[in-house]
Amino acid sequence: MSGTSSPGTATAPDMLELAALLCSRVCHDLISPVGAIVNGLEVLDDDPKPEDRDFALELIRKSAKTASARLQFCRLAFGAAGSSGAQIDLGDAQNMARGHIEDGKCTITWNLPRLLLPKNRVKLLLNMLVIAQHTIPRGGTLTVDPIGEGETMSFRVTSTGHNARLPQNIAELLSGERGPAADAHAIQPYYTRLLAQACGLTVTLAPEGEAIIVTAS
Repeated sequence: MSGTSSPGTATAPDMLELAALLCSRVCHDLISPVGAIVNGLEVLDDDPKPEDRDFALELIRKSAKTASARLQFCRLAFGAAGSSGAQIDLGDAQNMARGHIEDGKCTITWNLPRLLLPKNRVKLLLNMLVIAQHTIPRGGTLTVDPIGEGETMSFRVTSTGHNARLPQNIAELLSGERGPAADAHAIQPYYTRLLAQACGLTVTLAPEGEAIIVTAS
């Protein structure tokens, strides 16, 4: 999986570096809610007033729920999630996506049928949603539509929201015009491109009016 460099591109990470960067990405997603749980427990250890105890318990409950949702999503989006050749229910993918992404600012409109799809196609969809979420930093709506049908179905994710924008370098990382930097943020769109290639697809990210469109076709 290692690559050669050319003008304007970086060398692709080898398998070991790819695994390490994906692990860093998962840790990045989990550190905030896990840290909040620790903070809540520290408040409880200080024998707090009743109102502070209630606040700490609510913080722990909310953060534990967030951490669980992110773990489940990351297991499906980045992990093995079943044996080679396994299929995944799009209904389960929808539940994971909502638990991870819907946070009071961002909502999902899911227009996909409930059916089993090859594992890599579902992983591709979830990673497309992560990219789409980054285009609406102030919140908005992600609309997921099918392209085609059956096991060869691909996807279109439309991001709409205030100040929707193209994140720097993401389109180039998806297209292969730019190699990934050695950080957890850049590795996710690079991994999305690898998933698309494994499915025989290409992922594009482009503006369309006031919306941003992520397409796998």
